[in-house]
Amino acid sequence: MNEQSYAYGATKSSIRELAAYAAARKAEIGAENVFDFSLGNPSIPAPDEVRMAITRALTLPATQLHGYTPAAGLPDVRAAIAASLCRRFGDDAATASDLYLTCGAAACLSICLNALLNPGDEVIVIAPYFPEYRVWIETAGGVCVEVRADEATSQPDVAAIAAAITPRTRAIIVNSPNNPTGAVYSAEVLGQLAAALAPHDIVLIADEPYRELLYSGTVPWIPSLYNRTLVCYSYSKSLSLPGERIGWVLVPPAFPEHDRMFAAVAGAGRKLGFVCAPALFQRVIAECIDVPSNVAAYEENLHALTAILDACGYEYIMPQGAFYLWIRALEPDARAFSERAKSLELMLVASDSFGVPGWVRAGTCVSRDTIDRSAPAWEALAASYR
Repeated sequence: MNEQSYAYGATKSSIRELAAYAAARKAEIGAENVFDFSLGNPSIPAPDEVRMAITRALTLPATQLHGYTPAAGLPDVRAAIAASLCRRFGDDAATASDLYLTCGAAACLSICLNALLNPGDEVIVIAPYFPEYRVWIETAGGVCVEVRADEATSQPDVAAIAAAITPRTRAIIVNSPNNPTGAVYSAEVLGQLAAALAPHDIVLIADEPYRELLYSGTVPWIPSLYNRTLVCYSYSKSLSLPGERIGWVLVPPAFPEHDRMFAAVAGAGRKLGFVCAPALFQRVIAECIDVPSNVAAYEENLHALTAILDACGYEYIMPQGAFYLWIRALEPDARAFSERAKSLELMLVASDSFGVPGWVRAGTCVSRDTIDRSAPAWEALAASYR
């Protein structure tokens, strides 16, 4: 067997492992007694427009509804996505031929990395970062290079990133709004980052599944700041469709060697088996591209949870977007803190797998009832350290 694959399967994702434990506890003691903040699994239902689009699609002939599409996706769906991007970010943001439809964000990142990397190439990630980045980088033959974000602002530390660049640096992954901190990277900082990357022809991979989940400010359109950008997007969060695995990679028109890069993206999709994204949901998103996300519900959850934490004396970073809260652990060992929280049926993901010590992540996309019922557990956890 492949030892790398065995190692990934044997160790598992810390997030998924905690979610599996939470599911087992719910079965044992009742879901109402478990406060599961582990996964970024939206509790907000998909918009009505999604249900109506599914209903309309189901009237199509079976061979059309469930049949293969072109490897890169249906032309009319790609055209609809491109038209939306042009309305939002400028007339030259995208054309249909710049888009490759994928099986969700994981496929987006895997495709981009396999399109770019040769063995030993380095990819910079900004810590804290989504843990699976390392898995996807290493699987593509690359080396994951962690650079800490500015602790005071949660923005990229451009000087530290510049210092980490070597002749082997091929790409950097930028995730804004950020999982896990909720930080939105400013146009000013991204402009400084672009200036640092440009002399080295480094590709910026913009991982943007949380773009629509914004509480304050704006999310800059990175291709307008740096032309050597690949954009990865998923509808998992914006339309509450995480299990349907539908998204896209954009090779912007201004990308240097655009046609060659798009061919590499398509080739990576082919070699990884990420061809013909789910046909039903290709058609659904074509009708729902501009349907707004229910940001107000997530913001209400956020304020409910921070009110509990304020009352208990916790420190946290107030997010600008996404649906997580980054909370300082009450001891230096985040794993030990997470384990103590588990003993109170409070499921919090330790920060170690995100590349930094001393914090935990709580998903604020849970039901409001879960947040309200968790208050005594948060208080008991804080009291245990007093």
